[in-house]
Amino acid sequence: MKNYDVIVIGGGHAGCEAANASAKLGVRTAMITLDQKKIGAMSCNPAIGGLAKGQIVKEVDALGGVMGRITDLSTIQFRRLNSSKGPAVRSSRAQCDKNRYAENMQKFLGALPNLDIIEGEVAGLIIENSPEGFQKVIGVKINSESYSGEIFSKTVVITSGTFLRAIMHRGKEQEEGGRLGDKSSKTLSEDLKLLGLKLRRLKTGTPPRLHKDSINWSVTTPQPGDDVLIPFSYYHSKENYPVLPQVNCFLTYTNETTHQIIEENIGLSAMYSGAITGIGPRYCPSIEDKITRFRDKDRHQLFLEPEGLDVPEIYVNGISTSLPTDVQEKFVHSIPGLENAKFIRYAYAVEYDSVDARQLKGTLECKDVPGLFFAGQVNGTSGYEEAAGQGLVAGINAARAVLNKSDFIISRHEGYIGVMIDDLILKGSDEPYRMFTSRAEYRLLLREDNADLRLSPKAIDIGMLDGESASMFRFKLEAIENLKTRISTSYFYPTKDTNEQFRIFGLTEIKDRVSVENLLRRPEVDFKILTKLGFDPIESDQGVLEQVEIQIKYNGYIEKDLQLLEGVRNAELMRIPTSFDYQSVPGLSNEIKGKLSETRPENIGQASRISGVTPAAVANLMIFIKNKHNNMNKPLEN
Repeated sequence: MKNYDVIVIGGGHAGCEAANASAKLGVRTAMITLDQKKIGAMSCNPAIGGLAKGQIVKEVDALGGVMGRITDLSTIQFRRLNSSKGPAVRSSRAQCDKNRYAENMQKFLGALPNLDIIEGEVAGLIIENSPEGFQKVIGVKINSESYSGEIFSKTVVITSGTFLRAIMHRGKEQEEGGRLGDKSSKTLSEDLKLLGLKLRRLKTGTPPRLHKDSINWSVTTPQPGDDVLIPFSYYHSKENYPVLPQVNCFLTYTNETTHQIIEENIGLSAMYSGAITGIGPRYCPSIEDKITRFRDKDRHQLFLEPEGLDVPEIYVNGISTSLPTDVQEKFVHSIPGLENAKFIRYAYAVEYDSVDARQLKGTLECKDVPGLFFAGQVNGTSGYEEAAGQGLVAGINAARAVLNKSDFIISRHEGYIGVMIDDLILKGSDEPYRMFTSRAEYRLLLREDNADLRLSPKAIDIGMLDGESASMFRFKLEAIENLKTRISTSYFYPTKDTNEQFRIFGLTEIKDRVSVENLLRRPEVDFKILTKLGFDPIESDQGVLEQVEIQIKYNGYIEKDLQLLEGVRNAELMRIPTSFDYQSVPGLSNEIKGKLSETRPENIGQASRISGVTPAAVANLMIFIKNKHNNMNKPLEN
């Protein structure tokens, strides 16, 4: 009989982060996966990051996660999106060598102390009734060539991705499986239903892969990466980055002929024939959805993205489809540059079960089944980055539950990971959830450049960052403070030579002495100009220079957001017991009582963000909870 503290089901991006976090915190951990060679596989787009997603990857790294460092080892093109815009919306994106990404992840996890990797299918959960009257998961049933039977644990993290009762669709063709070449997990859904969990049916898709030698590159537009590459990892990629050679991606477009072919055959699409009942991602639509919903557009942009340095596959980003193979060939061959393209893999759609995340706490533990955690696409999200952020939080909390330590929660004002989890557990997801900067109320505070300043102290406190990383963080903090002190106590004086230099750089002349700090507040001034004017920052770390510049330039806006947060924090502190009876609160409508009872918010802050719960209802709830606790002479939970 095998025993562990934490079992992680699944080896995708959520499972990798959950296993890493649990093992790093010192508890005995098992990752159970259908195929060890698929751990860390980039099943769809061979890229990490993007708008708002880059922020999540930075947060994962700041918290001691692994996605950032593996991305840095595997990057073949780097771009910082929105680099000309404000820091709140800048996001890093890395095109990766997909095979190297998976190999690097497998190598990293294989060397982790406290982690065993077991190949096999989880056939079911082992459940027992506790003396307190609730059900508890105490292990899993596994079918494997090397081991079949029961494996026991104190907590279980389910990161099954798109594999629960998964069916792949291509036209009328259907095949069981959550990814081409991998089988479906058939029985786990039934056990989740027996535990009382509500499941939803969702859909995702992937585009075709074409052979690079069959593409006419001369009629496409090269899209190079940035000249200056910024590592995702704060602590592991400072030297010898980038590791791999850098390559171009390319642009092409659909046209009226493409759209006509798709429209003529749209009834053959699994999405439009009724074969698929699951809801697909609104913000990553299939090509069928694009031409149906955006009929005013005569073309759609496509990105031709290499999947690696040593493989011929080109990922055609923008034409996800579930049309039959012959139709795929017709419309792809109508696209400039792809007239003679050879298919390595045809596109397909995947339909799968997900859980209603409103049944989970901010730790991603099930409210009604202690010790059972969920993370990743099984919670209704899309994207590697969203999965990694959840996996990290679930893995940390599964380990801390074993160690009898307090919950680890990231709030909305602390990180994009907190925004995402808060959205999921309060609103659920009728369609695959994708992170955007617009979802964060305080995105000026939640920038990718300061993820380490926001979250690494929490990681150090709980043991997720080792001694070397903690030292690097403290050194950076000290460097930032030293530089801020220097620029606040250094001055330019209105001499003839100084003003001549100002004129050369198009700056307004000064009549009185001006501090370097005040000069840096000007939009047109940065450290490069300050250096040319004669101020030597001494500091050479670009992360420190960028951080100081942003803090100085945006100080007024940042202070305003911090003041607004005070009221939010106070609301978050008022806890609501899990078993709270909302029917007993006078003055609430039945509709609001129903929403609160279904969602069971953990605090007043969460209650205020539930759709349809009015400010008046929140105030009424606060008064009732305060009076109840005062009458019982008990302090409010904190």
